Amino acid sequence: MNWLKKSIKLQKAEFEIIFLLMTVVRIVLFERMLAIAAGDSRVKYISFSRNFGKEAGTIAGLEYATGEAVILMDGDLQHPPAMLPKMIEAYEQGYDVVSARRTRTGEKNVTVLFLAKHFYKLANKMMDIELMDGVSEFRLFSRKVVNAIISMQEYNRFSKGIFAWIGFNEKVIEYENQVRTVGETKYSLKFSLNYAIQGILSFNDKPLRMCINFGLFCLLISLVYVLWTFIQYLVVPDSLVSGYFTTIFSVVLFGGIQLISIGVLGEYIGKIYYEVKKRPHYLVDQTNITVKGEQNDD
Repeated sequence: MNWLKKSIKLQKAEFEIIFLLMTVVRIVLFERMLAIAAGDSRVKYISFSRNFGKEAGTIAGLEYATGEAVILMDGDLQHPPAMLPKMIEAYEQGYDVVSARRTRTGEKNVTVLFLAKHFYKLANKMMDIELMDGVSEFRLFSRKVVNAIISMQEYNRFSKGIFAWIGFNEKVIEYENQVRTVGETKYSLKFSLNYAIQGILSFNDKPLRMCINFGLFCLLISLVYVLWTFIQYLVVPDSLVSGYFTTIFSVVLFGGIQLISIGVLGEYIGKIYYEVKKRPHYLVDQTNITVKGEQNDD
């Protein structure tokens, strides 16, 4: 906390700090947050009624922030407060978005490194936007950018994609990867894979087109096979034997293709289902903020 305040004070800027706790179940942490807020009027807190996920926390922080510029960062110090002066300086130079990009130095999980590298390659090929490896939610946004993000009220959110889609004048600043020293990440491999799928499906319809293209390809292969079999029958009628293998192969192949296609359709229909319900992204249980941030570009 002191590191955070000192980093901002170096720029001689007025500021507020908003802590966002996903749930009050972690009583000790919540009480510590209340104590900090009680001793400093610039410190605000928001506690959800339950854990609505990181995406809900991101949009909540942006909606409640009141500053001309807003910085998003995690509270585990893997986003170093020492980067804040550089980000604020870049903002003062006229950049609307300042993104902090971490290196992969010190990463010990080879599986995560491999999956992350190939996720960005796959995502950039399939999406109409470009994601940069190492750039997370650790960013500074000007007020007009914050308002632009808040205006996108879709329920199925993929912040990395949204931040890339909005555009605006951006500067990227690199920093050394901060290895986690206390606790363990709550993001399992399963969560990361689901998040990757969510991101890819949220920003394009290419998976649906891939199903169509793959179906047409299989149809072409089937026609070629039928034609080849017919010609073989005309040339050497006695060469054809029982079609057991062909039948099983066809059933398994096309059955698998149909199930995959139905699964892709189901993912998109599921997203439509959640969108049309128009539920809020989160519910606030406790907070010391009376009104949300002013949405103006001045």
